[in-house]
Order: sequence, then structure tokens, then C-alpha cells
Amino acid sequence: MIQNITYKNKTLAIIIKADFLKKKGVNFFTNKKFIQQVAYMNHPKNYLIQPHLHKNITRKISGTSEVLIILNGKMRIDFFNRRKVFLFSRVANKNDIIVLISGGHGFKMLKNCKFIEVKQGPFFPKKDKHKF
Repeated sequence: MIQNITYKNKTLAIIIKADFLKKKGVNFFTNKKFIQQVAYMNHPKNYLIQPHLHKNITRKISGTSEVLIILNGKMRIDFFNRRKVFLFSRVANKNDIIVLISGGHGFKMLKNCKFIEVKQGPFFPKKDKHKF
């Protein structure tokens, strides 16, 4: 269900394959230390989540992680190291989730593809990205 994408013992990404949709309850897929936390929740009718507020906690985050949720289609994810050297590719399909944690990445749509991207903000395109 979860593909850990690693290079030299460093996690570049995790790909959560679509079969996660069969799980019940609360399922966190990411390591508690990652700067982005991803979970899937599946609860029955009338299940209650207690009302709550999130405390104002200052966190120091280095880097930007991204979460891609594939709604439709198929994409290839190309992975690169910090020196911009191509490492390998993986494929994601409908209902897969990709959590990009470190290193470089690029994408090629193998079929028409709709997806949602989630990342920390604020986002400054000229400061946050180095294209190669």
C-alpha cells in the first residue's frame, strides 16, 4: 500500500497506493517527524469527531513538502538528488497520493490527469523553486 521512495537512506517521497481506500478509522501514512502529515479517515454515519481548536504553536520548518492527490489519470514522477542528477521514476494512478519530502522532482502526464496539490504557505515562486 505504501511505497517508500528512498535514496542513500533518505526519504524522497512516499506513494500511498489507492488501496488505502479500503481502510477504516484513522490512518496516518507519514512519519511523525515529517514536516507534512498525511492521514486518511473513514468513519461510519453518525461518528463524531469532538469539536476542537488547534493551538497557536510556532514551528520551525526547513524546506517545502508537497502532497499530490491524483483524482483522475496517470502521471510519472521523476526523482532527482540535490545535485539535480536524475535517479529514477515511479508512476502514480487515480486515487494515489504522493508525499514529496526531499530532493528534486518533475512530472510527466501519461494520461489526462487531474490532481490536487497541497503544500505549506505562503508560497513565493521565485524564492521557493529552482527549476532545472
